[in-house]
Amino acid sequence: MGRRRLLALAAGGLVLAGAGGLVALHRAGEGPDGAATPYSREVVDRNGRLLRPFQTDDDMWRFPGAVAEVDPLFLKMLTAFEDRRFAHHPGVDPLALVRATGQWLRQGRIVSGGSTLSMQVARLIDKREDGRSLSVKLREIARAVRLERELGKPRMLDLYLSLAPYGGNVEGIRAASLAYFGKEPRRLSPGEAALLVAIPQSPEARRPDRHPEAARRARDRVLERMLLAGVLKPEQVASGKAERVPVARRPMPTFAWHAANEAIAAEPARRVHRMAFDRTAQEALETLLRDRVRAQGARLSGALIAIDHRSGEVIARIGAADPLDTERQGAVDMTRAVRSPGSTLKPFIYAMAYEAGLAHPETLIEDRPSRFGTYAPANFDRGYQGTVPTRVALQMSLNVPAVALLEAVGPQRFFSRLEQAGIRPQLPRGEVPGLAVGLGGVGLRLADLAALYAGLARGGEMPALVERLGAPQMAGRPVTDEAAAWHVGDILTEAPAPDAAITGRLAYKTGTSYGFRDAWAVGFDGRRTIAVWVGRPDGSSVPGITGRTAAAPILFDAFARLGAPAAMPPRPSSAPALTHAQLPAPLRRFGPSREEATDTRDLKIAFPPDGVRVDLGALRGAMDPLVVHTKGGRPPFTVLLDGRPAGRFGAQRQVNVQPDGPGFTTLSVVDGEGRSASVTVRVE
Repeated sequence: MGRRRLLALAAGGLVLAGAGGLVALHRAGEGPDGAATPYSREVVDRNGRLLRPFQTDDDMWRFPGAVAEVDPLFLKMLTAFEDRRFAHHPGVDPLALVRATGQWLRQGRIVSGGSTLSMQVARLIDKREDGRSLSVKLREIARAVRLERELGKPRMLDLYLSLAPYGGNVEGIRAASLAYFGKEPRRLSPGEAALLVAIPQSPEARRPDRHPEAARRARDRVLERMLLAGVLKPEQVASGKAERVPVARRPMPTFAWHAANEAIAAEPARRVHRMAFDRTAQEALETLLRDRVRAQGARLSGALIAIDHRSGEVIARIGAADPLDTERQGAVDMTRAVRSPGSTLKPFIYAMAYEAGLAHPETLIEDRPSRFGTYAPANFDRGYQGTVPTRVALQMSLNVPAVALLEAVGPQRFFSRLEQAGIRPQLPRGEVPGLAVGLGGVGLRLADLAALYAGLARGGEMPALVERLGAPQMAGRPVTDEAAAWHVGDILTEAPAPDAAITGRLAYKTGTSYGFRDAWAVGFDGRRTIAVWVGRPDGSSVPGITGRTAAAPILFDAFARLGAPAAMPPRPSSAPALTHAQLPAPLRRFGPSREEATDTRDLKIAFPPDGVRVDLGALRGAMDPLVVHTKGGRPPFTVLLDGRPAGRFGAQRQVNVQPDGPGFTTLSVVDGEGRSASVTVRVE
């Protein structure tokens, strides 16, 4: 029998065997497209860009491939190198099969399988089939023919792009492009495309992160073949060979760490979770927050929420400055943590007072030592401004006027209004809302504050915040009326900006919780609302931290990174411009005069509290000063550390002293009339 005749009979036998295998597969009822193959779950942004993927249950990085999402150059190179007649054969290439059969007859074993891309897909789907035996090859042929007939060429190519091995736990071109180049495979250079063509032929031996030289040689062979095939020009081959081969795998994207975890936990069966976030904004703000918080000191963390208050969509949410930093407790999502909001609720006290007709921005109010029953609030700097318009009182964040307005509004009514707006403020068990609520004596989440300020920006109507697209949302509720919201926004626009920032572009407010535990800054322009928190997740004190110095600069830079500020809404007709002289007589001055607090009894050390640990960096070598605050007594005051004079101060009631080193320290203060108070703290 002639050689040609022998080759033809052998080839025909392979095809006939393939037909028998096809019948067997149908009888077995196997799925045709690998539907059982698990793919990585993805959290994507509003535009479908990847925020964070998750490994499959078998610890693989594997994504569904799609021809439309891959660089056309790669597809040309792939078919030219692996299967030149892919577009024309029925799943098996007869010419390649004849060649492989001839090699088998001459050598007595399978030398090359003549595998088409479709046959490779058949093998990848059934990973139990391994080896180069004739029976394995026959099953590949049968399955490839069947898959081609049932799925068609585009879907077959999609499956190859999904399942091709790229070394280790990386499968499919998308996972490989992310792992080796840190980008999606939509646009690949000639060198990148050639490397991704070469690796699946021998994925472990050609892994660039372990065998970069072998990977380079394989890539260069693909480039040379593409030149001979007319797919690439000489200059493309030269540039491809000059490209550097990656020597390490890139980490998969990990944007919106905490929000992504929440989305997966809420719907674990869903493969793709589409968020309202914008990846560009999320990435820029994560970088900003991480860099700024790191520069402010050890153990600090930060959180940020950015909202498009027109639509209610959350543009970005960052739960920690660095989710992987255990020293900063990055695993704690501080956008959901309940903390004292400091002075950030004051604008809503003023809004309710304006809404109720108790005051107007031009109404005069007293800022002087005052008592409200047994409660005697004082300003942060221990100074007083006298008689000022409520506009100025809010801009300067004066405490006494805010408490006076809250007393008139009613703490319970104020608390209930927050609840009606959809916020859940928290009080210690058994307590009822009191005047301290207005100065931070309540627990709120950063997400709550962001929603409240978004409500101000929307004319008093709370937005229905949208994080996960497609999830059911609650309708927005009012927090104040349009006129009051506009007045408060107008006042906050003129609040003094941080150093190097421009006043007048944002309406914003800062806050600092008692004991220097939390620093806040929340603000809005005509389109976006952003809220920032800085502090320690464990609630420990950070001496000297304030909203103005720690959080406000981040807030202003966050707006800058999102683009030019949007114009504020115009003055509504319900909020006419009035001078003080044009106000009705009852609105020209707020409330009766109050009993002036002498503030000379019961000298106390307000900070640091007795028995606390104060982290001044002593254990790290560069110790910060200790901030001392007093309450009561009569100035001047003398501070003693372990019985030794350490400083003197007057009516400002604050001074910085320098402990000798780490360990327990007794801090004492003596006032001008000889009264004294002492606390013992542990300096670290």
